[in-house]
Amino acid sequence: MHIIPQIIFIVLLAVGIYLFAKKVGFIKSNILMGRDEIINDNKPLRWRNVLLLAFGQKKMFKNPLVAVLHFVIYAGFIIINIEVLEIILDGIFGTHRLFAQPLGIVYNFLINVFECFAVGVIIVCAIFLIRRNALHIKRFLSNDLNGWPRSDANYILISEIILMSLFLTMNATDTILQGRNYGHYAQHITGNFLFSEHLQFIFNHLSSPQIEVVERMAWWLHIAGILAFLNYLPYSKHLHILLAFPNAYYANLEPKGKMHNMPEIQKEVLYAMQPELIPADAANETTHKFGAKDVADLSWKNLLDAYSCTECGRCTAACPANLTGKKLSPRLIMMKTRDRMEELGKRREKQVENWQSDEKSLLHNYITTEELRACTTCNACVEECPVSISPLDIILQLRRYLIMEESNAPQEWNSTFSNIENNFAPWKFSPEERDQWVNS
Repeated sequence: MHIIPQIIFIVLLAVGIYLFAKKVGFIKSNILMGRDEIINDNKPLRWRNVLLLAFGQKKMFKNPLVAVLHFVIYAGFIIINIEVLEIILDGIFGTHRLFAQPLGIVYNFLINVFECFAVGVIIVCAIFLIRRNALHIKRFLSNDLNGWPRSDANYILISEIILMSLFLTMNATDTILQGRNYGHYAQHITGNFLFSEHLQFIFNHLSSPQIEVVERMAWWLHIAGILAFLNYLPYSKHLHILLAFPNAYYANLEPKGKMHNMPEIQKEVLYAMQPELIPADAANETTHKFGAKDVADLSWKNLLDAYSCTECGRCTAACPANLTGKKLSPRLIMMKTRDRMEELGKRREKQVENWQSDEKSLLHNYITTEELRACTTCNACVEECPVSISPLDIILQLRRYLIMEESNAPQEWNSTFSNIENNFAPWKFSPEERDQWVNS
């Protein structure tokens, strides 16, 4: 009979890992819908970004108090889950506190550290719940978050409070049973832990068998909750917990505001200026699309950005266009890009014929012309993002398609383009007359 819990645990673990791996594969395939982009320069600086931006959360410290609170949750999530290794091995081999005897006093020190982080996580999650739902911070009240996105953050915060509470409950009941020399608990006397000992009074009136039931329930719910949390992440904005690291590594290292010329345009101009350079087989060359209309026209890095978005709204809060009441929201640009990927990915999974052609596109059906035209290209959104996302790059590519493929630009823009082409400046004056204003 003792082997039955082990079998149940192994099945639960296998199912959890399988479902997580399947969703990760789905997301990877969605990201790889994008066109290829080679990013392998300056590796030392890229690893530095991983340490400072992803792990160290450097940009968050523009607001030190919020940054410290966020770091407590983040570090707690990473560090406390080290103890999951012991739980997994205990579940597989049918042991209890497998590392207690080999590690000795070090084990007690580690569990006390874990409990410190657990209490910190509970306190900070409670603060963030109040901050998000009661303080009426503008970026959390935005219509961008209507529906599921607004609930998502609350679910995660509540889940973390429950998981940490189960961890403390498990330790409190375990140490009570150790003190009573009850069953196998007497084989590993760890002594009381820093915070869980203060919860023992809740359970002291119960009989030892009843406390064992509570301890086992806390243990099972804790590990089942972690597996559920793991499988919830890919559906949540909290996927950035995992993707912040690769996204920081592949972040753009060039000066903000630098725009890349399109090789296709450069080639067209070159051929116009020097026709003799046109290759003999130029007529057979594949026609290039200028800019991006759908997610497949964006690069894989743009799509990785969309999945890495934390939906924190710092980009939108800093956007001058949004601040003046225009429809543009950089956060919503990333959310819509991700939604479009998910829609196409589901069609691919269902093996729909021509799954990428559903008479819809990212441009127009998800992101409107009005949003794109409102962008001032100021890079405020790029500067503010804590995980190195560039909504601007997606906006630029969609706007290039509007103008270069659809000839869709306001008359004012067309006049500017014409003046630059003919007069080498946005103004309707010839270069020879440019200095005449000094005589007026």
